Amino acid sequence: MTMVRIDWLDKVIDRALEEDLGSSSDLTTSAVVNYNNDLSSDNQGDHLNSSTFNQGEQGKQGTGMITAKEEGILAGSFVVTRVFQKLSDQINCQILIPDGQRVLSGQDIMQVTGPLAPILTAERLALNFYQRLSGIATETRKLVDLITPYSCELLDTRKTTPGLRPLEKYAVRMGGGTNHRMGLYDGVMIKDNHKKASGSITEAIRRVKNTVGPMVKISVEATNQKEAEEAYQHGADIILLDNMSTNQLVQITKKLSGKVLLEASGNISSDNISEIARTGVDYISSGSITHSAESLDLSFNLVEF
Repeated sequence: MTMVRIDWLDKVIDRALEEDLGSSSDLTTSAVVNYNNDLSSDNQGDHLNSSTFNQGEQGKQGTGMITAKEEGILAGSFVVTRVFQKLSDQINCQILIPDGQRVLSGQDIMQVTGPLAPILTAERLALNFYQRLSGIATETRKLVDLITPYSCELLDTRKTTPGLRPLEKYAVRMGGGTNHRMGLYDGVMIKDNHKKASGSITEAIRRVKNTVGPMVKISVEATNQKEAEEAYQHGADIILLDNMSTNQLVQITKKLSGKVLLEASGNISSDNISEIARTGVDYISSGSITHSAESLDLSFNLVEF
């Protein structure tokens, strides 16, 4: 669970639970399981604490199984566990297949045991996280497998769901990808509008170097060979070759490979990623692995109650 702080994760889960429960409760489960959980407006500030959800009837116990309905790569088991245990610290989650591993359709991946009512309240939110993150890991692995024969790494981007970036970048790692910068704060990327704002690539690099110092890596977006050479000559650490043809990529790698790190980006898909990797670039970055990944189909079913 690297790079995901537990205090941050708790805030994410709390917001998601509040979205689902509002200032009331799980009306269906409360009625069906007779779950006497007081979530009145007077104690909204406490209603996401596991001790609150432990109140009420605890006699009815249950066991549920999360099962894969299609093949893919898993990610997010620790989030799922945290969601269930937020509602009751008496819930036990047994991970049967760990994150980063391939799961086949029909395989059980997690067993959840404990008080029946909070399990039912948590199941949809838990699955939402599990499916979303596993979908990202699965899409990432598809592209990683296609470039494995080449000396090239797959990078993610900042095109993530607002508020969920650390989790989605974790999922990328579980799929075999590599994280790009986490945010605007930990790396410089001079893009087209920065070049316009400063007047040129040369001036933008000069301003950055005078501001951030030598310890921060500088990436510069280039749309043609001339811009790539200008960025290299003025000290870029990484040159992002944006939406270039494979012929353009080949020409630039012939001239600059080994002198500066080269990253290809723009409209990356399973149809063209192998061809792009073959050109000799060091990295390929893809926003689609996070912003367009389809959730992995998982289900939760009670098996004992």
